[in-house]
Amino acid sequence: MITGTIKNQVDQIWNAFWSGGISNPMEVIEQMTYLLFIKRLDELHTKEEKKANRLKRDIESPIFNSKQQKLRWSVFKQMGDPAAMYDVVANKVFPFIKSLGEGEDSTYSRHMKDARFTIPTPALLAKVVDMLDAIPMEDRDTKGDLYEYMLGKIATAGQNGQFRTPRHIIKLMVEMMAPKPSDVICDPACGSAGFLVAAAEYLQRHHEQEIYATKKTAERFNRDTFHGFDFDSTMLRVGSMNMLLHGVESPAIENRDSLSQSHAGVEGQFSLILANPPFAGSLDYESTAKDLQQMVKTKKTELLFLALFLRLLKPGGRAAVIVPDGVLFGSTTAHKTLRRMLVEEHKLDGIVSMPSGVFRPYAGVSTAILLFTKTNSGGTDNVWFYDMQADGYSLDDKRNTLDTSKHELNNLPDILKRWQHREKESCSARSEQSFLVPKAEIAGNDYDLSINRYKQVVHEVVQHDPPQKILAELKALESEIMRGMEELEGMLA
Repeated sequence: MITGTIKNQVDQIWNAFWSGGISNPMEVIEQMTYLLFIKRLDELHTKEEKKANRLKRDIESPIFNSKQQKLRWSVFKQMGDPAAMYDVVANKVFPFIKSLGEGEDSTYSRHMKDARFTIPTPALLAKVVDMLDAIPMEDRDTKGDLYEYMLGKIATAGQNGQFRTPRHIIKLMVEMMAPKPSDVICDPACGSAGFLVAAAEYLQRHHEQEIYATKKTAERFNRDTFHGFDFDSTMLRVGSMNMLLHGVESPAIENRDSLSQSHAGVEGQFSLILANPPFAGSLDYESTAKDLQQMVKTKKTELLFLALFLRLLKPGGRAAVIVPDGVLFGSTTAHKTLRRMLVEEHKLDGIVSMPSGVFRPYAGVSTAILLFTKTNSGGTDNVWFYDMQADGYSLDDKRNTLDTSKHELNNLPDILKRWQHREKESCSARSEQSFLVPKAEIAGNDYDLSINRYKQVVHEVVQHDPPQKILAELKALESEIMRGMEELEGMLA
């Protein structure tokens, strides 16, 4: 967890950008990402230098050769002349980091090929370099939390909020899925890679010894475990840096329009999908992958993404994804087809209905977490439903933090606990927050998956006074008012 001091330092950097002429929050993040990448390159080179000195031999894989030493963060930050440093960074360091991608060795360097240096003045660059250098970032967790805090400021600025799924919701979904080191994890609409970062943190926290047991297992974790797709080059850079600062060296984060025909051949590759895909959009039939259209004939992106998840998963693969409530009860043929497919042809494990305020202030749409397993052979016996009513934050536009220790203000610990023991809920009443619904009942309701279809609402019996008593009380009040008016008239006479 980053301290208030570090948050204050980040806030000062943010304000420096704004007062220096960069007001677009995404551009601020982008320029900070480049500078952090440049700083990271120097850290890696220094690490190799120390290793070579210790072993008394030449550096095995230097990032900077003998002629490129002035391009290192530790060198140019000490130049003392802002104009000279600006010239080095703009005209030498940036071309250098773009050229790093030529060998296709690193996810980050590949995405840096399109980097644009837009810091307008030497004074601003010097100020930001000094401020970034003053932040202690030796610890991996601090680096990751620092970057997450920066990304959170995109949301605070009220722009590009669609890139941000609340981190506590992401963490809940990851903990419900409990990734294993053997998993191959994908987010086909990864944005800033929040789901992949949370999955990496979970694996590092629960399976660290297994991950780093050998060079081969560490290589698998760093290169083969995490896959993210997005077609926004800025978000690819931001997501790649987010993963790097959380200790994943080279994840497979690719520029890919997941729903397009050009990527239709990708299927059955992943054992776990975590995603909050874009919804409330529609695509042309012509530009959408034909195999997805064969699964479900629709233009709606939320339905196409669900079909995509089923295509991308291996048999036995699991998914935890956020969908708008309309997916659960929509009456079109495409809606019903997909729901029937999940229930009858695969294993629908659970649905967590979320309150509409979860995505405020950017959207008030009601959403749910859909949890399922691809089987190609059915397997749904009972579907577990949970009615989330609070997530630890106020459900208005302010989203203030509440007392997370109280269940009525934060249902998330209860959701995880009940999910892990959901087989014991066969006796739970439909009036409780979570319960099981048999597949036959869901099929009988035209595969409607909205919790309101199955939840029993117990109305509290309200005792009212008899009408005669209420009328008598009204007469007494009326008499009292009249006496008061008479007294007031007497005072005015």
